[in-house]
Amino acid sequence: MKFIIAIPDGASDMLSAYPDGRTPLQQARTPMMDELADSGEVLWARNVPDHLHPGSDVACLSIFGYDPTEVYTGRAPLEAASMGISLGNNVAFRCNLVTIENEMMKEFNAGHISTEEADLIIQTLNENLASAAIRFHTGVQYRHILVAPPEYGRVDCTPPHDILDQGVESYLPQGESKEKTRALMDRSREILADHPVNARRTAAGKPPASQIWLWGQGTAPRLESHRSRYGKQGAVISAVDLIKGIGKLAGLEIIEVEGATGLPDTNYEGKADAALAALETNEYVIIHVESTDEMGHKGDEAMKIRAIQDFDQRMLARVIAGLRQKGEAFRVLLLPDHPTPISLRTHTKDPVPCLLYDSRVTQKRGTGGYSEEAVRQRTQRTEIGHRLLDSLFER
Repeated sequence: MKFIIAIPDGASDMLSAYPDGRTPLQQARTPMMDELADSGEVLWARNVPDHLHPGSDVACLSIFGYDPTEVYTGRAPLEAASMGISLGNNVAFRCNLVTIENEMMKEFNAGHISTEEADLIIQTLNENLASAAIRFHTGVQYRHILVAPPEYGRVDCTPPHDILDQGVESYLPQGESKEKTRALMDRSREILADHPVNARRTAAGKPPASQIWLWGQGTAPRLESHRSRYGKQGAVISAVDLIKGIGKLAGLEIIEVEGATGLPDTNYEGKADAALAALETNEYVIIHVESTDEMGHKGDEAMKIRAIQDFDQRMLARVIAGLRQKGEAFRVLLLPDHPTPISLRTHTKDPVPCLLYDSRVTQKRGTGGYSEEAVRQRTQRTEIGHRLLDSLFER
């Protein structure tokens, strides 16, 4: 028996925003997900506990089988783990490169700045702001890490993707250490104002990386390995350091796929082929796609629909066809981590539509396919996210 956990990040929306039920998930042509849903079980999954922020960090910890109320320490430490950064007693911050215009958050990702451009900026920040205790680390595209002494962590921060097109003044870091974190953010603005990378981006009509935005801070978490927890060996495929970090802490094999970008141009076919290859030596694989979430943050319904269709037709269908060709029984767990509604351009805590499929079951159980409306029509069952792997593995 092989197992697939497929995560179209942020793919779902709020049904309340679509009285006719025509969310991006329902508008998209998703023959593979529809087939799996009609032959499998559908339910709602609640991945974000009430008192925690609906970030991908919290929600994906749930999907990976961990109760966030017990293990969550912050987003940045999970990304730091993926990058091989040893924190010791220090605190890690997620360090976004952002675009602020007229004191408003215009781009939480500096216009999807390239990793090569970002690395030059991070080098400059280290030259001007680093010390024996403070260090910036280059991640992927706009996503980077700051490691600082533990006293910097006594602060409340706001994710930049939550405040798009809003004034930033009221969302600056608050709390005991606010002066320390604000000082770094302010200094970065001065340092980057005339940076050559920004000069080239502005000349090309692209948003500049006008400063850093610190958030998601925390200390190193401790996660029980999946081998110990489930008695199985698995792998994870993602373009995002956060997901790879959780996988690394869980003891999973991290599969790198050339051309995996986290954007609509990601290598869907490459991810599918890598998943099939990973299943030659692993019992299960977790496949995460970020582009569905990014298009939700962008507020681009047409592109989000396209990303959902690419997830279904270019990646998921390819994996399922490969498994069927091998003739081996398999089970699939498919769900977003959280909604990223087009109307809000950020995450919500709403339950997400989830499907469980078993290739050994041949009769149809429904006819509505896979969408929020289809699940609402079939069931009111809601499951706590961190229990879903037990269901998948039939524990």
